[in-house]
Amino acid sequence: MKHTRSLLAATLALTLASCGQQLSGPAPTAAAPANGTESEAVAGAYLVGFKQSALSAQSLTEQAAMQAQAITAAGGALTSQWTDISAAAARLSPEALSKLQNNPLVEYVEPDLVRRAQGFKSGSTDAGASKAAPSSGNLSSLALTTPPYTASGETTWGDNALKVEQLRASNYTGAGVAVCIGDTGIDGNHPEFQKKIKGFKNFTADLNRNDPYQLNDVSHHGTHVAGTVFAQYGAGTGASGLQSGMDANGVGGVATGVNLYIARVLGDDGSGSSSGIINGVNWCAAQLKSQGGTESKVVISLSLGGGRASKTEQRAYTSVYNKGVLTVAATGNDGAAVSYPAAYTNVVGIGAIDSAEAKADFSNFGTQVDLVGPGVDVISSVPLGQGTRASASGGGVSFTQVQAADKTGKGSFSGSVVRAGDGTGTAGANEFCGTSTRNAALSGNIALIARGTCSFEEKTANAVASGAKGVMIYNNAAGPLGISLTNAYSVPVVGILQADGQALLGKLPTTGTVAVTGADYESYNGTSMATPHVSAAAAVVWAAKPTLTNTQLLNLLTSTAKDLGTAGKDNNFGYGLVNPLKAITGQ
Repeated sequence: MKHTRSLLAATLALTLASCGQQLSGPAPTAAAPANGTESEAVAGAYLVGFKQSALSAQSLTEQAAMQAQAITAAGGALTSQWTDISAAAARLSPEALSKLQNNPLVEYVEPDLVRRAQGFKSGSTDAGASKAAPSSGNLSSLALTTPPYTASGETTWGDNALKVEQLRASNYTGAGVAVCIGDTGIDGNHPEFQKKIKGFKNFTADLNRNDPYQLNDVSHHGTHVAGTVFAQYGAGTGASGLQSGMDANGVGGVATGVNLYIARVLGDDGSGSSSGIINGVNWCAAQLKSQGGTESKVVISLSLGGGRASKTEQRAYTSVYNKGVLTVAATGNDGAAVSYPAAYTNVVGIGAIDSAEAKADFSNFGTQVDLVGPGVDVISSVPLGQGTRASASGGGVSFTQVQAADKTGKGSFSGSVVRAGDGTGTAGANEFCGTSTRNAALSGNIALIARGTCSFEEKTANAVASGAKGVMIYNNAAGPLGISLTNAYSVPVVGILQADGQALLGKLPTTGTVAVTGADYESYNGTSMATPHVSAAAAVVWAAKPTLTNTQLLNLLTSTAKDLGTAGKDNNFGYGLVNPLKAITGQ
């Protein structure tokens, strides 16, 4: 032990005095994956797992020193350390990597992986008529069903699905339980939060992102997720950018009484590193009274994921679970295998459904799906003024269910409406396809285009290159039309209903208006949207039944869920739609 104690004195400045905190430097940024694929690693960044049995005779402080010395002796730079799980994060050259892999104290060295937000603005990249519900979330299929859940006032359809009105009437709001959201940050100035954020910390390398009441949520994802959990009833007045048909007070969250914490673990581009996320998860767990914090119960909500497993992440999630935390995570939006961390043991995997209780086509599936929540066309808060609201009219008629393209320009334009295509081609006609297609008649006017066989990007680019000052694209199936574009445009671009577009064609020549303005709310799709519904529901139940352990809570949530799909647990819905009212009352 004499050698160990002298080593401790020499390296203490490089280590942590307790069980696993972030060092003074930020976690590696995830903005530059090693090979350009979403699920790959941050270049030059690694996670190191040490053999727990080899160090068990030493105290945690002594273990920290030995682990730090191993990394620095190999020529690496320690960036984060989690001694209670015998792991650390480091920057390693190829030479340092090789040396560390040969160290007898090291069990493994693995990449520091990229994790990304699992939600996206309601829209579609599909151009064809053959897919009623493309993987990017076109909502046209919803109009063909009779959904059991609808919105009313501040109550969203997701609130309706979880019986939030009945819960609130009985004062089940999650009071006394903490929900800690790991995401892109939050606009704490949004009226929906009433400046009630209990804690905030930035775990990314992004500069000037350390204040919840200053710019920090550049991607808007975290504010949307937080609104689903915590948007206060009667609080939206002052958020002037309402979407069409919204209540003047905005929306209400599932668990308005919880103590809300925000761990900013995803950066400006919506991505983060495994090491940064582990630091955030540990900070969330540190809010427990048993860990020196002030909270009796903590639910961690992670609307993020990636396609590769990490031994270090599994150790971390097991560790916080053993401390009493319940971690809830999105299964992913690839329509494929469940992503990580949702796929890990001791993490609750959440899939997405639409308002008709159908599995969202993008929602990942597998045995690791535990529960599902509302995840299609979910309206919630976004940073003030950063959303988009669209309107359009033509031939003297104002259209309903108008949706702005995700990279549209903002502004309003009134003028002549011109059919973009020549009426020839496939059954869709007026599709305006072909990368060099132009129509001089569009110059200074509004282009009216049919959805069809080419991409929205191609149609929009052709119209703008022809001089159009606004673009309306009408659907080729029932239901609203969301539009995802590759490039940003300076003119307003919107999607309108098939019936409105076809009726307008019959009125030409005529005039119209297309407008896109700022908004404080948006509709998003994704398992990212389902996850906060379930996280908040878990908090509401835990607050009502505070004697439950996290294991008992999960068992209660799964045993009372509304079974969907194949009878019993299945790979699409898990145990079914979370049902907090039944979990509390048995009804």
